[in-house]
Amino acid sequence: MQALIYKSTGNWYVAKTNDGDFLRARIKGKFKIDGITSTNPIAVGDIVEVEMENELEQTAMIVEIYERRNYINRKSPHQKYHHHIVAANLDQSMLFATMKEPRTSQGFIDRFLIASEAYHIPSVIVFNKSDVYRKKEMDLFQEWKAMYEAVGYKVFLISMEKKEGIEEVKELLNGKISLISGHSGVGKSTFINAIMPELELRTEEISGWSGKGMHTTTFAEMYDLPSDCFTDGGKIIDTPGVKEFGLVDISKQELSHYFPEMRVLINDCQFNNCIHLEEPGCAVKNAVANEQIHPLRYISYCGILATIEEKKNY
Repeated sequence: MQALIYKSTGNWYVAKTNDGDFLRARIKGKFKIDGITSTNPIAVGDIVEVEMENELEQTAMIVEIYERRNYINRKSPHQKYHHHIVAANLDQSMLFATMKEPRTSQGFIDRFLIASEAYHIPSVIVFNKSDVYRKKEMDLFQEWKAMYEAVGYKVFLISMEKKEGIEEVKELLNGKISLISGHSGVGKSTFINAIMPELELRTEEISGWSGKGMHTTTFAEMYDLPSDCFTDGGKIIDTPGVKEFGLVDISKQELSHYFPEMRVLINDCQFNNCIHLEEPGCAVKNAVANEQIHPLRYISYCGILATIEEKKNY
């Protein structure tokens, strides 16, 4: 019997069958080995095969994981050489960001976009809390908006506090499976409560002493969008607030492939293995000099490149 994973809580999963029944399911031991380096061999959004264990208690055993069409992963914050699959089988990823309270760095945004690009998942950036932006934040937002839109990303400015700009973002969710991600405190849960009030997701204010958001979501969880508001249905996956977004299995040579504005120029570089730093005849560096590539994106690229550890062959 086929089912879709809606929630992972460690040892147990919540799965929904094709008949619409929710089951508590657990994994067969063999999935915990076989060279899997992810901290979670099954992720929210996975399609699995289940066998009933107890009809009365609605429990089942997961016996097979179907091939994923895509997924987003990041480095495990606890195990250096392992990765954590954030969610699988997505139509789009939606990153919530803020210019202040708390401030989302460009490096964090770019890492998230790279992880999405690696699996051809379209990304949307939603800047919340426009009601607290002063001229400095608004000027930077306008610069970032132009920078990201120039390379193909959709960028929105909203205020959950004043309920401004929300409808445009809601329309993007219709009929799609969307990952909702971002730092704690950027307004993800507030946004989800606005479109699905019945969930009553817990939200908290920013921690005064650190300026960081308080964690409110413990595990990733999928929700069916209400059919009365979303005519084509759709699903959203709410994720725990992410402090850092470490990239997985991307080499220095590959990194520029996940910057759309660099990807189109790579074949014009003099050297096939160009990493766009000191090499002569580099089309990417020429584009930066000619302002075809935004200097902030190139600076971000160089910063991320410096953090990539190449795998050693022993």
